Amino acid sequence: MAEESAGYFTSGVRQLPESAEVNIAALSRLFADTTNSYKYVFFISMLDILKRRNFDALQPIAFKELIIEMLANAWYPHTYFKLSFGIRDKIAESLDSLTLDIQEPILKFTDTDKKLLRAAIDDQDLKQVIQKLRRYVPFRLIVPFFENELANIENRHKGNTLDVLVPKVAETHFGDRKPLYRFDSDNYSSCNAIILHPSWAIYLEKHHAIVRGWASWEWLSYMQKRNPNTPSIIHKLFAPNKRESLSKQTVYWRIVLENIDLRCIYSGQPIEINNFSLDHYLPWSFVAHDQLWNLVPTLPEVNSSKSNDLPSPGFFEKFVEAQHRGLRVCHEKLATQQWNKTVETYINDLGIQNQDDLLDLEKLGNSYSHVIQPLVSLAINQGFRLWQPSSKKLTSTA
Repeated sequence: MAEESAGYFTSGVRQLPESAEVNIAALSRLFADTTNSYKYVFFISMLDILKRRNFDALQPIAFKELIIEMLANAWYPHTYFKLSFGIRDKIAESLDSLTLDIQEPILKFTDTDKKLLRAAIDDQDLKQVIQKLRRYVPFRLIVPFFENELANIENRHKGNTLDVLVPKVAETHFGDRKPLYRFDSDNYSSCNAIILHPSWAIYLEKHHAIVRGWASWEWLSYMQKRNPNTPSIIHKLFAPNKRESLSKQTVYWRIVLENIDLRCIYSGQPIEINNFSLDHYLPWSFVAHDQLWNLVPTLPEVNSSKSNDLPSPGFFEKFVEAQHRGLRVCHEKLATQQWNKTVETYINDLGIQNQDDLLDLEKLGNSYSHVIQPLVSLAINQGFRLWQPSSKKLTSTA
Protein backbone atom coordinates (compact mmCIF):
# COMPACT_ATOMS: atom_id res chain seq x y z
CA MET A 1 0.00 0.00 0.00
CA ALA A 2 1.30 3.45 -0.82
CA GLU A 3 2.12 5.75 2.04
CA GLU A 4 -0.59 8.28 2.88
CA SER A 5 0.23 11.98 3.25
CA ALA A 6 -1.49 12.09 6.63
CA GLY A 7 0.92 9.44 7.89
CA TYR A 8 -1.82 7.02 8.90
CA PHE A 9 -0.75 4.23 6.55
CA THR A 10 2.79 3.10 5.90
CA SER A 11 3.86 0.82 3.09
CA GLY A 12 3.58 -2.85 3.94
CA VAL A 13 2.68 -2.39 7.62
CA ARG A 14 2.35 -5.99 8.78
CA GLN A 15 4.79 -6.35 11.66
CA LEU A 16 5.19 -4.28 14.79
CA PRO A 17 8.67 -3.33 16.04
CA GLU A 18 10.07 -5.81 18.55
CA SER A 19 10.74 -4.88 22.17
CA ALA A 20 12.34 -6.56 25.16
CA GLU A 21 10.30 -4.40 27.55
CA VAL A 22 6.69 -4.97 26.46
CA ASN A 23 4.59 -7.83 25.08
CA ILE A 24 4.38 -7.17 21.33
CA ALA A 25 2.68 -10.52 20.70
CA ALA A 26 -0.24 -9.44 22.92
CA LEU A 27 -0.40 -6.06 21.16
CA SER A 28 -0.55 -7.79 17.79
CA ARG A 29 -3.64 -9.75 18.97
CA LEU A 30 -5.66 -6.68 19.99
CA PHE A 31 -7.87 -6.90 16.90
CA ALA A 32 -8.23 -10.67 16.70
CA ASP A 33 -11.82 -11.85 16.11
CA THR A 34 -13.07 -8.26 15.86
CA THR A 35 -16.68 -8.00 14.70
CA ASN A 36 -17.16 -4.22 14.87
CA SER A 37 -15.10 -1.05 14.64
CA TYR A 38 -14.93 -0.33 18.41
CA LYS A 39 -11.44 -1.64 19.08
CA TYR A 40 -9.83 0.00 16.07
CA VAL A 41 -11.31 3.41 16.78
CA PHE A 42 -10.65 3.14 20.53
CA PHE A 43 -6.98 2.26 20.04
CA ILE A 44 -6.39 4.90 17.35
CA SER A 45 -8.13 7.51 19.51
CA MET A 46 -5.98 6.56 22.50
CA LEU A 47 -2.87 7.07 20.33
CA ASP A 48 -4.10 10.49 19.21
CA ILE A 49 -4.67 11.62 22.79
CA LEU A 50 -1.29 10.30 23.89
CA LYS A 51 0.47 12.17 21.11
CA ARG A 52 -1.23 15.45 22.10
CA ARG A 53 -0.09 14.82 25.67
CA ASN A 54 3.48 14.07 24.60
CA PHE A 55 2.97 10.48 25.78
CA ASP A 56 2.61 11.41 29.44
CA ALA A 57 1.77 8.13 31.19
CA LEU A 58 1.01 9.67 34.57
CA GLN A 59 -2.20 11.48 33.65
CA PRO A 60 -5.29 9.22 33.39
CA ILE A 61 -7.31 9.36 30.17
CA ALA A 62 -10.98 9.69 31.07
CA PHE A 63 -13.53 7.53 29.28
CA LYS A 64 -15.35 10.71 28.27
CA GLU A 65 -12.25 12.13 26.57
CA LEU A 66 -11.65 8.82 24.81
CA ILE A 67 -15.23 8.57 23.62
CA ILE A 68 -15.26 12.14 22.31
CA GLU A 69 -12.05 11.34 20.42
CA MET A 70 -13.61 8.14 19.08
CA LEU A 71 -16.69 9.98 17.84
CA ALA A 72 -14.50 12.64 16.23
CA ASN A 73 -12.39 10.00 14.47
CA ALA A 74 -15.53 8.18 13.31
CA TRP A 75 -17.33 11.32 12.11
CA TYR A 76 -15.48 11.65 8.82
CA PRO A 77 -15.84 8.04 7.58
CA HIS A 78 -19.38 7.58 8.91
CA THR A 79 -21.10 10.96 8.58
CA TYR A 80 -19.14 12.80 5.90
CA PHE A 81 -18.06 9.92 3.66
CA LYS A 82 -21.05 7.73 4.61
CA LEU A 83 -19.16 4.46 4.98
CA SER A 84 -20.90 1.54 6.65
CA PHE A 85 -19.46 0.49 10.01
CA GLY A 86 -21.70 -2.59 10.18
CA ILE A 87 -25.34 -2.88 11.17
CA ARG A 88 -24.58 -3.49 14.86
CA ASP A 89 -21.92 -0.82 15.30
CA LYS A 90 -22.62 1.37 18.32
CA ILE A 91 -20.20 4.14 17.36
CA ALA A 92 -22.10 4.92 14.17
CA GLU A 93 -25.37 4.60 16.08
CA SER A 94 -24.09 7.02 18.73
CA LEU A 95 -23.04 9.58 16.11
CA ASP A 96 -26.48 9.39 14.52
CA SER A 97 -28.07 10.12 17.89
CA LEU A 98 -26.28 13.47 18.15
CA THR A 99 -27.48 16.74 16.61
CA LEU A 100 -24.16 18.14 15.43
CA ASP A 101 -24.02 21.44 13.55
CA ILE A 102 -20.78 21.01 11.62
CA GLN A 103 -19.52 24.09 9.76
CA GLU A 104 -16.31 25.36 8.22
CA PRO A 105 -13.39 24.94 8.66
CA ILE A 106 -14.16 21.32 9.65
CA LEU A 107 -15.67 20.61 6.22
CA LYS A 108 -12.61 22.04 4.48
CA PHE A 109 -10.32 19.71 6.46
CA THR A 110 -8.37 22.54 8.07
CA ASP A 111 -9.35 21.39 11.58
CA THR A 112 -6.33 19.10 11.50
CA ASP A 113 -6.30 18.26 15.21
CA LYS A 114 -10.09 17.75 15.25
CA LYS A 115 -10.20 20.47 17.92
CA LEU A 116 -13.38 22.10 16.63
CA LEU A 117 -15.02 18.77 15.90
CA ARG A 118 -14.25 17.51 19.40
CA ALA A 119 -15.65 20.73 20.85
CA ALA A 120 -18.88 20.32 18.86
CA ILE A 121 -19.27 16.77 20.16
CA ASP A 122 -18.38 17.75 23.72
CA ASP A 123 -21.17 20.35 23.60
CA GLN A 124 -23.74 17.53 23.34
CA ASP A 125 -25.39 15.61 26.15
CA LEU A 126 -23.16 12.54 26.06
CA LYS A 127 -24.25 10.73 29.21
CA GLN A 128 -26.04 7.88 27.44
CA VAL A 129 -23.42 7.65 24.70
CA ILE A 130 -20.64 7.30 27.29
CA GLN A 131 -22.61 4.65 29.17
CA LYS A 132 -23.08 2.69 25.96
CA LEU A 133 -19.53 2.93 24.61
CA ARG A 134 -17.68 2.36 27.90
CA ARG A 135 -19.44 -0.94 28.48
CA TYR A 136 -17.18 -3.35 26.64
CA VAL A 137 -14.21 -2.13 24.61
CA PRO A 138 -11.99 -0.51 27.27
CA PHE A 139 -12.09 -3.76 29.19
CA ARG A 140 -11.94 -6.27 26.34
CA LEU A 141 -9.17 -4.59 24.36
CA ILE A 142 -6.47 -5.63 26.85
CA VAL A 143 -7.68 -9.22 27.28
CA PRO A 144 -4.74 -10.59 25.17
CA PHE A 145 -2.40 -9.54 27.99
CA PHE A 146 -4.20 -11.75 30.55
CA GLU A 147 -5.50 -14.77 28.66
CA ASN A 148 -4.26 -17.35 31.18
CA GLU A 149 -5.18 -15.33 34.27
CA LEU A 150 -8.67 -14.59 33.00
CA ALA A 151 -9.28 -18.20 32.03
CA ASN A 152 -8.46 -19.34 35.57
CA ILE A 153 -10.54 -16.61 37.20
CA GLU A 154 -13.55 -17.21 34.96
CA ASN A 155 -13.63 -20.81 36.06
CA ARG A 156 -13.93 -19.66 39.69
CA HIS A 157 -16.31 -16.74 39.04
CA LYS A 158 -18.74 -18.03 36.45
CA GLY A 159 -21.37 -15.51 37.47
CA ASN A 160 -19.24 -12.57 36.38
CA THR A 161 -18.68 -11.44 32.81
CA LEU A 162 -15.21 -11.00 31.40
CA ASP A 163 -15.54 -7.20 31.52
CA VAL A 164 -16.21 -7.21 35.26
CA LEU A 165 -13.10 -9.32 35.92
CA VAL A 166 -10.60 -7.33 33.84
CA PRO A 167 -10.07 -4.26 36.10
CA LYS A 168 -9.01 -6.39 39.08
CA VAL A 169 -6.71 -8.52 36.93
CA ALA A 170 -5.17 -5.44 35.28
CA GLU A 171 -4.50 -3.89 38.68
CA THR A 172 -3.02 -7.07 40.14
CA HIS A 173 -0.74 -7.83 37.19
CA PHE A 174 0.15 -4.28 36.14
CA GLY A 175 3.75 -4.78 37.24
CA ASP A 176 4.50 -8.27 35.93
CA ARG A 177 2.29 -8.53 32.83
CA LYS A 178 2.71 -4.89 31.77
CA PRO A 179 -0.65 -4.53 30.01
CA LEU A 180 -1.22 -1.57 27.75
CA TYR A 181 -3.10 0.15 30.57
CA ARG A 182 -4.98 -0.37 33.81
CA PHE A 183 -8.03 1.47 35.19
CA ASP A 184 -8.52 4.13 37.84
CA SER A 185 -10.34 1.51 39.93
CA ASP A 186 -10.25 -2.27 40.25
CA ASN A 187 -14.05 -2.23 40.48
CA TYR A 188 -15.75 -2.41 37.09
CA SER A 189 -18.65 -0.07 37.91
CA SER A 190 -16.29 2.58 39.35
CA CYS A 191 -13.92 2.74 36.38
CA ASN A 192 -13.89 6.13 34.65
CA ALA A 193 -10.43 6.30 33.08
CA ILE A 194 -7.45 4.30 31.83
CA ILE A 195 -3.86 4.75 32.99
CA LEU A 196 -1.18 3.86 30.45
CA HIS A 197 1.70 1.64 31.49
CA PRO A 198 4.94 3.69 31.48
CA SER A 199 6.78 1.06 29.42
CA TRP A 200 4.09 1.21 26.75
CA ALA A 201 4.21 5.00 26.75
CA ILE A 202 7.92 4.81 25.88
CA TYR A 203 7.30 2.21 23.15
CA LEU A 204 4.37 4.08 21.60
CA GLU A 205 6.24 7.37 21.57
CA LYS A 206 9.22 5.77 19.83
CA HIS A 207 7.14 3.87 17.26
CA HIS A 208 4.02 6.03 17.04
CA ALA A 209 3.88 6.32 13.25
CA ILE A 210 4.38 2.59 12.72
CA VAL A 211 1.87 1.53 15.39
CA ARG A 212 -0.76 3.97 14.16
CA GLY A 213 -0.14 2.84 10.61
CA TRP A 214 -0.59 -0.78 11.67
CA ALA A 215 -3.85 -0.01 13.49
CA SER A 216 -5.11 2.05 10.54
CA TRP A 217 -4.25 -0.78 8.15
CA GLU A 218 -6.21 -3.23 10.29
CA TRP A 219 -9.18 -0.84 10.40
CA LEU A 220 -8.97 -0.35 6.65
CA SER A 221 -9.16 -4.12 6.12
CA TYR A 222 -12.23 -4.27 8.34
CA MET A 223 -13.94 -1.38 6.53
CA GLN A 224 -13.18 -2.75 3.07
CA LYS A 225 -15.05 -5.95 3.95
CA ARG A 226 -18.10 -3.91 4.95
CA ASN A 227 -17.93 -1.53 1.97
CA PRO A 228 -16.74 -3.84 -0.82
CA ASN A 229 -17.96 -1.72 -3.73
CA THR A 230 -17.23 1.73 -2.36
CA PRO A 231 -14.48 3.65 -4.18
CA SER A 232 -11.36 5.06 -2.49
CA ILE A 233 -11.97 3.74 1.04
CA ILE A 234 -8.32 4.34 1.87
CA HIS A 235 -8.95 8.08 1.45
CA LYS A 236 -12.08 8.07 3.60
CA LEU A 237 -11.02 6.70 6.98
CA PHE A 238 -9.46 9.98 8.07
CA ALA A 239 -9.91 13.61 7.07
CA PRO A 240 -7.38 14.58 4.40
CA ASN A 241 -4.83 17.18 5.43
CA LYS A 242 -6.29 19.44 2.78
CA ARG A 243 -8.30 19.39 -0.43
CA GLU A 244 -6.21 19.48 -3.56
CA SER A 245 -6.25 22.54 -5.78
CA LEU A 246 -8.39 22.42 -8.93
CA SER A 247 -6.10 24.83 -10.79
CA LYS A 248 -5.20 22.41 -13.61
CA GLN A 249 -8.82 21.39 -14.09
CA THR A 250 -9.83 25.08 -14.13
CA VAL A 251 -7.28 25.79 -16.88
CA TYR A 252 -8.83 23.01 -18.96
CA TRP A 253 -12.33 24.40 -18.69
CA ARG A 254 -11.10 27.95 -19.32
CA ILE A 255 -9.77 26.76 -22.67
CA VAL A 256 -13.22 25.35 -23.41
CA LEU A 257 -15.02 28.53 -22.37
CA GLU A 258 -12.68 30.67 -24.46
CA ASN A 259 -13.84 28.85 -27.57
CA ILE A 260 -17.51 27.96 -27.06
CA ASP A 261 -20.49 29.12 -25.03
CA LEU A 262 -21.54 26.77 -22.26
CA ARG A 263 -24.58 26.87 -20.04
CA CYS A 264 -24.77 25.56 -16.48
CA ILE A 265 -26.18 22.04 -16.74
CA TYR A 266 -28.26 22.60 -13.59
CA SER A 267 -29.63 26.13 -14.03
CA GLY A 268 -29.43 26.61 -17.80
CA GLN A 269 -27.74 29.98 -17.33
CA PRO A 270 -24.68 31.09 -19.36
CA ILE A 271 -21.32 30.46 -17.71
CA GLU A 272 -18.90 33.38 -17.65
CA ILE A 273 -15.22 32.58 -18.08
CA ASN A 274 -14.27 34.74 -15.09
CA ASN A 275 -17.04 33.57 -12.76
CA PHE A 276 -17.56 29.83 -12.57
CA SER A 277 -17.04 26.95 -10.17
CA LEU A 278 -16.15 23.34 -10.89
CA ASP A 279 -18.75 20.90 -9.62
CA HIS A 280 -18.03 17.27 -8.80
CA TYR A 281 -20.92 15.60 -10.63
CA LEU A 282 -20.56 12.61 -8.31
CA PRO A 283 -19.83 14.36 -5.00
CA TRP A 284 -16.24 14.45 -3.83
CA SER A 285 -17.28 12.96 -0.50
CA PHE A 286 -18.29 9.83 -2.43
CA VAL A 287 -15.53 9.47 -5.04
CA ALA A 288 -12.74 11.23 -3.06
CA HIS A 289 -10.93 12.38 -6.21
CA ASP A 290 -10.76 15.38 -8.54
CA GLN A 291 -10.54 13.60 -11.89
CA LEU A 292 -11.47 15.77 -14.84
CA TRP A 293 -14.08 13.34 -16.15
CA ASN A 294 -16.22 14.00 -13.05
CA LEU A 295 -15.93 17.83 -13.09
CA VAL A 296 -18.19 20.26 -14.90
CA PRO A 297 -18.35 24.10 -14.80
CA THR A 298 -21.36 25.59 -13.02
CA LEU A 299 -22.47 28.88 -11.55
CA PRO A 300 -20.85 29.36 -8.13
CA GLU A 301 -24.18 29.75 -6.33
CA VAL A 302 -25.57 26.60 -7.94
CA ASN A 303 -22.46 24.63 -7.00
CA SER A 304 -22.81 25.86 -3.43
CA SER A 305 -26.47 24.81 -3.35
CA LYS A 306 -25.70 21.32 -4.68
CA SER A 307 -22.96 20.84 -2.06
CA ASN A 308 -22.24 17.12 -1.48
CA ASP A 309 -25.49 15.83 -2.96
CA LEU A 310 -26.02 13.67 -6.02
CA PRO A 311 -27.54 15.31 -9.10
CA SER A 312 -30.98 14.13 -10.10
CA PRO A 313 -30.91 11.69 -13.06
CA GLY A 314 -32.35 14.33 -15.40
CA PHE A 315 -29.01 16.13 -15.51
CA PHE A 316 -27.02 13.15 -16.78
CA GLU A 317 -27.41 13.80 -20.53
CA LYS A 318 -26.51 17.47 -20.13
CA PHE A 319 -23.44 16.48 -18.13
CA VAL A 320 -22.26 14.08 -20.85
CA GLU A 321 -22.94 16.70 -23.53
CA ALA A 322 -20.86 19.29 -21.65
CA GLN A 323 -18.04 16.79 -21.28
CA HIS A 324 -18.26 15.89 -24.97
CA ARG A 325 -18.13 19.52 -26.07
CA GLY A 326 -15.19 20.16 -23.80
CA LEU A 327 -13.28 17.18 -25.16
CA ARG A 328 -13.86 18.23 -28.77
CA VAL A 329 -12.56 21.74 -28.09
CA CYS A 330 -9.46 20.53 -26.28
CA HIS A 331 -8.75 17.90 -28.91
CA GLU A 332 -8.57 20.73 -31.41
CA LYS A 333 -6.68 23.23 -29.25
CA LEU A 334 -4.20 21.17 -27.22
CA ALA A 335 -0.88 19.85 -28.49
CA THR A 336 -0.87 16.09 -29.02
CA GLN A 337 1.24 15.28 -25.95
CA GLN A 338 -0.89 17.49 -23.70
CA TRP A 339 -4.08 16.02 -25.12
CA ASN A 340 -2.87 12.47 -24.51
CA LYS A 341 -2.02 13.31 -20.90
CA THR A 342 -5.34 15.12 -20.33
CA VAL A 343 -7.55 12.25 -21.50
CA GLU A 344 -5.62 9.48 -19.76
CA THR A 345 -8.02 9.32 -16.80
CA TYR A 346 -11.05 9.37 -19.14
CA ILE A 347 -9.70 6.32 -20.93
CA ASN A 348 -8.66 4.44 -17.78
CA ASP A 349 -11.60 5.27 -15.50
CA LEU A 350 -14.41 5.19 -18.06
CA GLY A 351 -13.17 2.10 -19.89
CA ILE A 352 -12.84 3.93 -23.21
CA GLN A 353 -11.40 1.66 -25.90
CA ASN A 354 -9.63 4.38 -27.91
CA GLN A 355 -9.34 8.15 -28.01
CA ASP A 356 -11.69 8.49 -31.00
CA ASP A 357 -14.52 7.20 -28.80
CA LEU A 358 -14.10 10.26 -26.58
CA LEU A 359 -15.19 12.43 -29.50
CA ASP A 360 -18.25 10.28 -30.30
CA LEU A 361 -21.16 11.49 -28.16
CA GLU A 362 -23.01 8.18 -28.20
CA LYS A 363 -19.96 6.09 -27.29
CA LEU A 364 -18.92 8.58 -24.63
CA GLY A 365 -22.43 8.52 -23.19
CA ASN A 366 -22.47 4.72 -23.07
CA SER A 367 -19.13 4.68 -21.26
CA TYR A 368 -20.33 7.25 -18.73
CA SER A 369 -23.56 5.33 -18.21
CA HIS A 370 -21.74 2.05 -17.47
CA VAL A 371 -19.55 3.76 -14.87
CA ILE A 372 -21.75 6.41 -13.29
CA GLN A 373 -25.14 4.72 -13.00
CA PRO A 374 -23.94 1.88 -10.70
CA LEU A 375 -22.01 4.43 -8.61
CA VAL A 376 -25.11 6.59 -8.25
CA SER A 377 -27.13 3.58 -7.06
CA LEU A 378 -24.41 2.70 -4.55
CA ALA A 379 -24.19 6.29 -3.31
CA ILE A 380 -27.97 6.43 -2.79
CA ASN A 381 -27.82 3.19 -0.79
CA GLN A 382 -25.09 4.73 1.36
CA GLY A 383 -27.29 7.70 2.17
CA PHE A 384 -26.32 10.40 -0.33
CA ARG A 385 -29.29 12.57 -1.25
CA LEU A 386 -30.54 13.35 -4.73
CA TRP A 387 -30.47 17.08 -5.46
CA GLN A 388 -32.80 19.07 -7.67
CA PRO A 389 -32.51 22.90 -7.72
CA SER A 390 -35.75 24.62 -6.89
CA SER A 391 -37.38 26.79 -9.53
CA LYS A 392 -36.86 29.76 -7.16
CA LYS A 393 -33.11 29.17 -7.14
CA LEU A 394 -33.05 28.82 -10.90
CA THR A 395 -34.90 32.11 -11.27
CA SER A 396 -32.52 33.87 -8.89
CA THR A 397 -29.54 32.91 -11.08
CA ALA A 398 -31.06 34.39 -14.23
